Amino acid sequence: MMPFHSGEIAVQTRAGVREEAAQVGRVISSTIHPVAVDFIRTQQIAIASTIAPDGTIWASLLAGEPGFMRALDESTIQLNLFAQTNSASEGAISDRLINLLHKNLQSNSQIGLLAIDLSNRRRLRLNGHVTIQHPEKLQLQIQQSFFNCPKYIQTRFLETSAIAPLQPTESHARNTLNSADESWITQADTFFIASANSTQGADASHRGGYPGFVRVMNSHTLLFPDYAGNNMFQTLGNLAVNPRAGLLFVDFDRGHTLQLTGQVTILWDAEQLADFSGAQRLIEVRIDRVIETQNATNLRWKFGEYSPANPA
Repeated sequence: MMPFHSGEIAVQTRAGVREEAAQVGRVISSTIHPVAVDFIRTQQIAIASTIAPDGTIWASLLAGEPGFMRALDESTIQLNLFAQTNSASEGAISDRLINLLHKNLQSNSQIGLLAIDLSNRRRLRLNGHVTIQHPEKLQLQIQQSFFNCPKYIQTRFLETSAIAPLQPTESHARNTLNSADESWITQADTFFIASANSTQGADASHRGGYPGFVRVMNSHTLLFPDYAGNNMFQTLGNLAVNPRAGLLFVDFDRGHTLQLTGQVTILWDAEQLADFSGAQRLIEVRIDRVIETQNATNLRWKFGEYSPANPA
């Protein structure tokens, strides 16, 4: 299988990095490297990109104890998702997050998975198809596996002493951002973005910067910069052929999540480009739906430091 689809190639070409992308793209594999096997089994969070029956795309938080993700062989990952539990030792996620994930996967088995260790800025992309074995067990058949660079990841450390049973969850759905959502987003230094295409499936990725790097233009529009990356352009390549995307903001202090789904426009020559330090392009998100989940996970993180790669 070619490592890049037509959308990725088009974006790479417009950005003038086609040759560099071809070199970097050699890291993409259809099997899991032994180093990745060890990385996977020690992780406690991952971000999933899934496609809803109506075609909208969602980014969802997955969490558990080390080992909730593990490699069964060189091309298969098993995920054990434990919903609300009374055990303080479990890194649990709300059953409401699992229900959305299952609903999407039942209609479309494509999934993009980003396993990320915030404490040492390591991240692994795992894209493929899922089989639901039972509500709490998923098997992912890998089509693409590769590590990403550590750029723009702020370090955070799990506060294991703070883990307690998951509190009752509340979810609120709306069509636009409210004032609390806007405040959350403008103070965020991290979010995750889900995208998909018809040939190589779903993908989940990380975005980071100093607080304020995501701007709320109004209650249904966001604007954020696209910084220099690995030049493969999986996310923007997907958006070039399918403008739908999902965004996930995590309240690392309190365990809440904010999920947005909408349509994206890549702004190559925007007048506002100069207002965003380090931006090579801008991404405009027109929001169709918002889901706020309080107590989405019982995990908590302590902030470490900002990435040295963040533009000033």
